[in-house]
Amino acid sequence: MAKRDYYEVLGVAKGASEDELKKAYRKLAMKYHPDRNPDNKEAEEKFKEVKEAYETLSDSSKRQAYDRFGHAGVDPNQGMGGMGGMGGAGSFGDMFGDIFGDIFGAAGRRSAGPQVYRGADLKYSLEITLEQAANGYDTEIRIPSYEECGTCHGTGAKPGTEPITCRTCNGTGQEFIQQGFFRVQQTCHTCHGTGKEIKEPCSTCHGEGRIRKTKTLAVKIPAGIDDGMRIRSAGDGEPGINGGPPGDLYVEVRLKKHPIFERDGEDLHCEVPLPFTTAALGGTLEVPTLGGKGEISIPEGTQTGKTFRLRGKGIKGVRSGVAGDLYCHVFIETPVKLTSKQKELLKELQNSLSEDSGKHSPQNKSFADKVKDFFS
Repeated sequence: MAKRDYYEVLGVAKGASEDELKKAYRKLAMKYHPDRNPDNKEAEEKFKEVKEAYETLSDSSKRQAYDRFGHAGVDPNQGMGGMGGMGGAGSFGDMFGDIFGDIFGAAGRRSAGPQVYRGADLKYSLEITLEQAANGYDTEIRIPSYEECGTCHGTGAKPGTEPITCRTCNGTGQEFIQQGFFRVQQTCHTCHGTGKEIKEPCSTCHGEGRIRKTKTLAVKIPAGIDDGMRIRSAGDGEPGINGGPPGDLYVEVRLKKHPIFERDGEDLHCEVPLPFTTAALGGTLEVPTLGGKGEISIPEGTQTGKTFRLRGKGIKGVRSGVAGDLYCHVFIETPVKLTSKQKELLKELQNSLSEDSGKHSPQNKSFADKVKDFFS
């Protein structure tokens, strides 16, 4: 089948400008693109025809040959001229990137200069006590950082030399790889996105333009902070690349194990030993709190595991206006290292209690009844 006239294929006049050619091609390529017309052979052939027409007419030398000799001037099989590669004369590859930018987004569009990258975020674990978490805490931390190299003043090049524009990407920091119809954009493998080549690196910073140092920062821990919470320090992460913004520093709080209290949100829990005489007779018991000493009232006949609640003796959370509670879990402590007299007194008490064990030890009697029923 004879080829149609390229101007007719694109629907433009023979004297059409480059902008008119480009506009016509964009419209037709989007219309007949295979991704928009799956399994449509007719659309696929028209897409190829439109592509071939634009590739020829967008190249000034090929267009001149076509205008003089027609298809014979650009058809290699007829011995005149040639179509050239997909990336030849720059037009088609750029246009194809524009088309894919319209269909799929910004992919394929050329970067205007070296890529700018935000610096990485840093994480710092800070261990504090429960008291510091409850009351707030101001401290200083030392973190790794970077500063401009004093030898090369940030250029990365040996004193007396200068970085040169990257010859691979011409200073854009990006390079394109042609793969069939596609032009893939990636970070330049030569300059790694900086747009510059350093032929003689600085001996101090080895071409980085910066050296590692340790930075001291003041950190304010708010009252009520809990284990695992993080504090963000904006801009104190690693510096950006090519003038990009720095990352952030996240200080993650870890609570040290407390010898008395366990924290559960805004509440505190502790276990308190209870003398068996106080458990039997009742009385008062002194208990610790974060704010000092407290006191609970022990009723007569208190058993191990009984929990006493002290309202407002917990921790006021970061976002809470009311403090939590303190829960005291008592356990009866059995006396040890008794004297002979103390043992005799306990035996007398035991004999006295055994005369009416059901009255004085109801749980023991209930358990004995259950055992009796089990074996009967």
